[in-house]
Amino acid sequence: MRRKLAAGNWKMNGTGASLAELQALARAHPAPECDILICPPAPLIHRAAQAAQGTALTIGGQDCHAETSGAHTGDVSAEMLLDAGARHVILGHSERRADHGETSETVRAKARTAMQAGLSAIVCLGETLAQREAANTLDIIGGQLSESVPDLATGENLVIAYEPIWAIGTGRVPSPEQIGEVHGFLRARLEARFGAGVGRSVRLLYGGSVKGDNAAEIFAVPNVDGALVGGASLTAADFSPIVAALNASA
Repeated sequence: MRRKLAAGNWKMNGTGASLAELQALARAHPAPECDILICPPAPLIHRAAQAAQGTALTIGGQDCHAETSGAHTGDVSAEMLLDAGARHVILGHSERRADHGETSETVRAKARTAMQAGLSAIVCLGETLAQREAANTLDIIGGQLSESVPDLATGENLVIAYEPIWAIGTGRVPSPEQIGEVHGFLRARLEARFGAGVGRSVRLLYGGSVKGDNAAEIFAVPNVDGALVGGASLTAADFSPIVAALNASA
């Protein structure tokens, strides 16, 4: 049985003072029926992991390099994330693909390195509005899935996050039918590639303008195993209702 996952991506937000939100979130959900993950900026990971000790929260990173070490000024390796206390890492987010020119092949290399280091890779996929309107969504998502996920993926080291680019931070949300179509397609593709055991054990998250008032409807969609949440994860007050909705669906 797949355990649901509420993942928060703080993006380039937060300072040490923000860690109080972790403590508030942990107090609100001392024994949740789902997993709760917060991915703060790299400088906060170690302190966040310390703050999360003894709670139901786990900590992750927002990116890692495809190499294990070397002359890559400003980059962070998977082993560094693990050493700092991270257990997951977000890879291939649309903002990384757009702002840093990351290709699916780059994401695949990063995911392989992350998995080999012992991290769970949250691989992000998503189409633009133009691609959605051209009815190319499944072609785009299918290509990203096959090219971004390495062969050593399992249900323990891989999470897939479907984030339609046109829904991130815009307040626009696909219909339950649209989300269900993509998640059903992803499940079928994973089962075809990795077999039923692995394919059915990989958690599929939805991301893009998830809020407390729409979370329950999203989590009722088949094959939605949780959410990757951006802005609404920055405070316990905003993220807690999403966690509560996921708990109720577990």
